[in-house]
Amino acid sequence: MAARTHAPQPSHNCPVPDFGTVGVRRPRVCQHPHPGCCPGSAGPCLDMGDLELLLPGEAEVLVRGLRSFPLREMGSEGWNQQHENLEKLNMQAILDATVSQGEPIQELLVTHGKVPTLVEELITVEMWKQKVFPVLCRVEDFKPQNTFPIYMVVHHEASIINLLETVFFHKEVCESAEDTVLDLVDYCHRKLTLLVARSGCGSPPEGEGSQDSNPMQELQKQAELMEFEIALKALSVLRYITDCVDRQWSVSQPPQLAHLKRIQRLHPVCWFLSPGKLQQFEGSRWLTVAPSEQQKLRKLDGQVWIALYNLLLSPEAQARYCLTSFAKGQLLKLRAFLTDTLLDQLPNLAHLQSFLAQLTLTETQPPKKDLVLEQIPEIWERLERENRGKWQAIAKHQLQHVFSPSEQDLRLQARRWAETYRLDVLEAVAPERPRCAYCSAEASKRCSRCQNEWYCCRECQVKHWEKHGKTCVLAAQGDRAK
Repeated sequence: MAARTHAPQPSHNCPVPDFGTVGVRRPRVCQHPHPGCCPGSAGPCLDMGDLELLLPGEAEVLVRGLRSFPLREMGSEGWNQQHENLEKLNMQAILDATVSQGEPIQELLVTHGKVPTLVEELITVEMWKQKVFPVLCRVEDFKPQNTFPIYMVVHHEASIINLLETVFFHKEVCESAEDTVLDLVDYCHRKLTLLVARSGCGSPPEGEGSQDSNPMQELQKQAELMEFEIALKALSVLRYITDCVDRQWSVSQPPQLAHLKRIQRLHPVCWFLSPGKLQQFEGSRWLTVAPSEQQKLRKLDGQVWIALYNLLLSPEAQARYCLTSFAKGQLLKLRAFLTDTLLDQLPNLAHLQSFLAQLTLTETQPPKKDLVLEQIPEIWERLERENRGKWQAIAKHQLQHVFSPSEQDLRLQARRWAETYRLDVLEAVAPERPRCAYCSAEASKRCSRCQNEWYCCRECQVKHWEKHGKTCVLAAQGDRAK
């Protein structure tokens, strides 16, 4: 992304304003009726760097209000309000991280001790999707007018894991999770198991549905596709947790870390070889990779290698890792992937290569039979114990009171979501950054009059005005006519 810039203040005899702002504040716009009347002048631009969804005071109120909901209340009015708040916090956190202007959301979550709340809410909705959602899908006479309320609960897991991925980059967030970090590792382990299982599939997950499928079947397919992306987010969260592995566990290594050697099998999971071409999952979609780009290290590949580096070379983890003959054989398979091209892109992996070379000469250990004290995750087991045998009752209650809203309720909810998912914010947090209409560089400013063209700086906007001016005026007139 282009660096944040601020245009100089306009002279008094020029009708072109300074770059305005987007968000809760009103952008400063030119009041002159003819934006192109002066030589080189252009329509005003909006600065994505100043995009603001929440004011600091509003963000603090939303963070302080976060709480855990029981399974039975998933999709309720209070739950929906919190889901909207989480989406706003999620988008604001991404905006703050994108423009590198400080990250108040992360600081607020740590200050108010809400990271454990997010972890519990994440695991609660995961259990709902595994235990209650399938029951809803099997109800034959359940034909909702709109599946959007159910989709919101299905999507809730993706919202939380995305927020955690953004804020767990900071080590203090991992530390503030306290004992729930074990539950989060346990959660990520389940998602890694899903990715490893999917790596044996012959094709990537498809997003296209059948014409004969009903809305609930379509929702199931969307949930399956979403699960793949959630698992990739969990992989990134796990990598950030491994950055703190020396600080987190002083008594004993949790069993999930012992099994994370399976992470090495994730290397090909984001790649798919179709006839005549190689595809890679990046930016929430499968992209064909040119032959010249196939050796380039991608973000997800890098996350896997950094996680392995942290786990295998950490003195704390090495002291607690039982190196059996099976584990040694699995780890030595990594040597085949440590190519010169990879080492050129991640030079620190040379230490991992040396570690594996020494590992070939290391004696294996028999399984330990000593008494071992360890902390264990408890959220999943507690939720399952509290709700065991109640899945049908929970589904029935939600069918009657949550997922069968009136048309008026649906319209009201749609209006609220339209206010939450603003177009300018969605464009700002999109995986692909917009390009300048003049020089094709990454752009952070948009023409505020027509909202159609993006620019990297004011100079490019001015140079492009001769070409863009007429279409800009016509587009603005068309919007006013509507």
